[in-house]
Amino acid sequence: MPRMSKAEREEAARREEIVRLAREWIGTPYQHQASLKGVGADCLGFLRGVWREAVGEEPEAIPAYSPAWAELGAPDQLIVGAFRHLLPRPMDAEIRPGTVLIFRWRAHLPAKHCAIATGPETFVHAHDGASVAEVALLPIWRRKLAGLFDFPARRE
Repeated sequence: MPRMSKAEREEAARREEIVRLAREWIGTPYQHQASLKGVGADCLGFLRGVWREAVGEEPEAIPAYSPAWAELGAPDQLIVGAFRHLLPRPMDAEIRPGTVLIFRWRAHLPAKHCAIATGPETFVHAHDGASVAEVALLPIWRRKLAGLFDFPARRE
């Protein structure tokens, strides 16, 4: 097995940290617009919470949004925000631990869901009507992928 460079070891450690932080949210009840580990979170609130722990202060305030915020005719705010604050990866790239996954329910609709990969076949997310959970990245989820991103470096 080839030895990893210092940069590769640091990246692997960073990805492991993000996965650890994401898993700490497991069991947090779903609550629309919330972002408090153990108390309540929606998918964006979960992502924001991991951001705060892995990167630092949130880069912008999130305005109030309705459960139907990304319906037909709405701008693709989740993807636009991801490109503004996360590091984009090619859609055909390997899904690695710590990769942020953005989903759209239908091809003609804006993206409306986000999660964090814990490996190439699993991810953690907050899903309406359930608590934050780690689930398999089944083909039905893969077909809905709209973007792959990485967290930026920690901000001091």
